[in-house]
Amino acid sequence: MHPRTLIDRVGTGAVLVAPLLLLHGRGLAEAAFALIAALFLVRSGMVRDWTWLRRTWVRVALAWWVWLVCCSALGGGLGQALAAGRFVLLVAALEHWVLRETWVRAWLLRLVRWSAFYIALQCAVQFAFGRNLFGWPRGADGELTGPYKNPRAATPLSRLLFPALLPIARTPVAGLLLFAGGVAVMVMIGQRMPLLLTFLGLFATALLMPGLRMPVLFAAILAGALLAVLPVVSPQASHRLMTEFSQQMLHFGGSHYGEIAARALAIGRAHPLFGAGFDGFRRLCDDPAYFGAEGGAGICVQHPHNFYLQALVESGVPGLLLFGALVLAWLLAAFPGAGDRVRVGLFVGVLIQLWPIASSNDTFSMPVFGWFCLLLGLALAERRAYIPSPSEFPEA
Repeated sequence: MHPRTLIDRVGTGAVLVAPLLLLHGRGLAEAAFALIAALFLVRSGMVRDWTWLRRTWVRVALAWWVWLVCCSALGGGLGQALAAGRFVLLVAALEHWVLRETWVRAWLLRLVRWSAFYIALQCAVQFAFGRNLFGWPRGADGELTGPYKNPRAATPLSRLLFPALLPIARTPVAGLLLFAGGVAVMVMIGQRMPLLLTFLGLFATALLMPGLRMPVLFAAILAGALLAVLPVVSPQASHRLMTEFSQQMLHFGGSHYGEIAARALAIGRAHPLFGAGFDGFRRLCDDPAYFGAEGGAGICVQHPHNFYLQALVESGVPGLLLFGALVLAWLLAAFPGAGDRVRVGLFVGVLIQLWPIASSNDTFSMPVFGWFCLLLGLALAERRAYIPSPSEFPEA
């Protein structure tokens, strides 16, 4: 077998097994993604084709990554910053290599859909019987945990929901039923931010798909009705979604999230040019030099719960601007154009992940960031709509 053929088969296998690994094997998913990135570099050298470097988003991503590495060389976390470059290579590999073939993209989209349905099924079983298929009960605050022991099903499901449902919502009735079911699951899970981001996804879908506006409106109305009866159906979820959320918004500055944001801004103000390096928030959060009037070291967590605040802390204002430019470059490159259901669904999933006004995981946290990379790679590959070209990696 020719070495390039072997590399192609290994890369294809790694990307198609990735959804299963993201569901129940995060460490192995990391290894699969690192393998894809490394093989992409090897293959690019073998075929002497580096045209993928001409993509605007690739150039912006590399500029952001180089700046992060420089900041980390000064502030700390250099090894982790260097390793973060593999994700730039991963997304480029998905767009320009592994997902070039139509059948690979089709299969990966099916696996994304099945993953979303699997998470939703586990949530439904847990809601109906009190335990999921593995025997684990709800979370401590009443959240549905889906296929997991801890409440972390809602975040990936909010990203996967639209790529899973939109391609099969071929009629208004199908769209109505699918969106109603999806939103109902998100409400019943009982996690605030994923539910709010699901509403953002509904709004974006209505803008990009005029033919589905009535089903989307119905799903939003259904969500309101479910929230109205939630105190009876699931009092704990109702308390989290409505009572706790309203109190946090009314007194955001004094809430845990508000104090974390204030601490991140304090660190950013103290290091405006180069930031504090990779993982800077965790290292500096308990330093009294950054304490405000309240909070102290007791509020400290691993990261500032927002991608943009994290970019500010780790790489200063220039890093924040470069990260914002990368987000815009990704969204422009993935924009679905004429309203194809597959492309719109993928774009909405990417938009939900990158939305700035949200509480989030660490930027590179698995499995959520892994799902994002798969959706982004699929969105970029579908948007490019490959045609035969003399180049191994057709230009934008």
